Amino acid sequence: MKRTSIYAAALALVSLGVPQALSAQPVKLTVEANKPVAEIQPSMWGIFFEDINFAADGGIYAELVKNRSFEFLTPMMGWKELKTGNASGKVLIENRGDAHINNPRFAHVTVDAANGGFGLTNEGFRGMGVKEGEQYNFSILVRNSENSPVKLTVELVSADGKKIGECSLDGFKDGWNQYTASLTSKATDAKARLNIIFTGKGSVDIDMVSLFPHHTWKNRPNGLRADLVQLLYDLKPGFVRFPGGCIVEGRDLANRYQWKTTVGKVEERKQIINRWNTEFSWRPAPDYFQSYGLGFYEYFLLSEDIGAEPLPIINCGMACQYNTGEVVPMNQLEPYVQDMLDLIEFANGDATTKWGSLRAQMGHPAPFNLKMLGVGNEQWDEQYVDRYKVIAKTLKEKYPNIKLVASSGPSPDGDRFDYLWKELKALNGDLVDEHYYQSPEWFYKNASRYDSYDRKGPKVFAGEYASHTKGGTAPESRNNWEAALSEAALMTGLERNAAVVHMASYAPLFAHIEAWQWNPDLIWFDNLRSFGTPSYYVQKAFANNKGTNVVPILCGGAAVAGKDSLYASSVIDQKSHELIVKVANASASAKATQIEVKGVSVNAKSASCQVMQAQNLADYNTLDTPTKVAPKPAAVKVAGSKLTLTLDGRSFYLIKVKYK
Repeated sequence: MKRTSIYAAALALVSLGVPQALSAQPVKLTVEANKPVAEIQPSMWGIFFEDINFAADGGIYAELVKNRSFEFLTPMMGWKELKTGNASGKVLIENRGDAHINNPRFAHVTVDAANGGFGLTNEGFRGMGVKEGEQYNFSILVRNSENSPVKLTVELVSADGKKIGECSLDGFKDGWNQYTASLTSKATDAKARLNIIFTGKGSVDIDMVSLFPHHTWKNRPNGLRADLVQLLYDLKPGFVRFPGGCIVEGRDLANRYQWKTTVGKVEERKQIINRWNTEFSWRPAPDYFQSYGLGFYEYFLLSEDIGAEPLPIINCGMACQYNTGEVVPMNQLEPYVQDMLDLIEFANGDATTKWGSLRAQMGHPAPFNLKMLGVGNEQWDEQYVDRYKVIAKTLKEKYPNIKLVASSGPSPDGDRFDYLWKELKALNGDLVDEHYYQSPEWFYKNASRYDSYDRKGPKVFAGEYASHTKGGTAPESRNNWEAALSEAALMTGLERNAAVVHMASYAPLFAHIEAWQWNPDLIWFDNLRSFGTPSYYVQKAFANNKGTNVVPILCGGAAVAGKDSLYASSVIDQKSHELIVKVANASASAKATQIEVKGVSVNAKSASCQVMQAQNLADYNTLDTPTKVAPKPAAVKVAGSKLTLTLDGRSFYLIKVKYK
């Protein structure tokens, strides 16, 4: 073949996203495995939960009924009247006002159904996902003040109108009482709905109409969706940051997240509008509210279940500065500070304290052992620093061992960022939260971002980050391999700088494929299925293999942070005596690579290798192809102290070997 033809063929391969031929000279990397330079925090790689993209109601919180207590701004949203036979009836929404301030509304149902039935049908969250053979638990609060002889039939109905499950209730008494029944679905349907049909003649009051799968995470009644929690558990996260995010701030202070309204009995929790309801005009979600069935107690329990440290974020007296920018006056900040003190007591206090007693009554007598607390989300300027100073002084006086997470603002650089870092450093802050939603190019460029950070100053919490590509028309297409590979490159820099970077979490976490407001996101789901994105598998590679200590990996005596388009980090696990190397090759060319391990002897037979790559940078996972881009076994040869492998173009490798 002529030289010009070879050149043209190479260009064609690059344009198709296919790796070029093997590089001529092997790249030589050196790992100094006997020279640990920094400890890795057990909480290094975690998860960030925010109720965006229907992540809570309609997502991980397994309730199938939308607007179960008629508290949406439009009380009958999600509901429609239903009549069969010659029945008649009507529904009147009543409001108890101050008599039941957190859940004032209920439905007064009048029915005349000697023949047929009258009731309501609920559409669920973009439908109800039910599975053949699975049990579903129905519950409802009913008050039968008139001693009416009415009965209730509960039906699961498929998308095409077929009845696929049924149960019944009767014997309703005066006073509010909960009635329960179970049914089994005869079919699998992602778009089922629920009918509640009254027969007989008379009137009853109803509230808290609920349907949960029996099979939830750990089979807890009224619990969390098992497949979504399993994906979190499999990450082995070091922490769970909750409940956000901008959710904490609210569009205004009246609609900020207040943790005290999210604990106690579920029927007494105060529902509010979700701030992502109308935040983006191009993705409106008028039916997006927060029922708080997933409240602070459940967040703490989730953290415990998956072996992660809880990291709650509390409003600091400031609403979202992109919206109203409201702030509470400094002389009225005390209730906000008290909320933080009371939260620590709720998490850590014994059962003799006010808030520790409530935790015990809810089913968890033992403390949750809270160690960290976030002060606001991504606030900025003097108004934040003024409030942080007051909050930090009070909290540190009473709870000196609680580490506080402070904001560096919404951007990874600029005047606001520089100002906050200067102030927080002067205050000897514990952790500074940095956020970056940037392009892949930014991620590659910033792999060495923390090499020059002051090791004696506050530690870094990379609290929200994601590489943003253009993607295609499908919402999940922005979570492509181009994004994940650039994130892997940046994460080698975070890991290499574990002396200053103590925590990191991708954001956002969840997205309903039919009800999202923001993308990209780490995990996508519909009413029945879920999958991890390529970014998910990159996160998993780091979090499952974080080791205990960073050791240097060098190329020509320098950190591997972009030279020859390679990005690398290495750690040892002193407990398992394992060396773990992570390498991203951002170029289209395959690279023959030799990794020499110094200072320890390696066990050749123990060596293993996994690779993540894709035919095209635009490749992504879907509900139908959930592992299209996921780790696969790869070859690595070990001879003496040298590990030899070929790094394919645009790939990410995880190499592990035991050492003495």
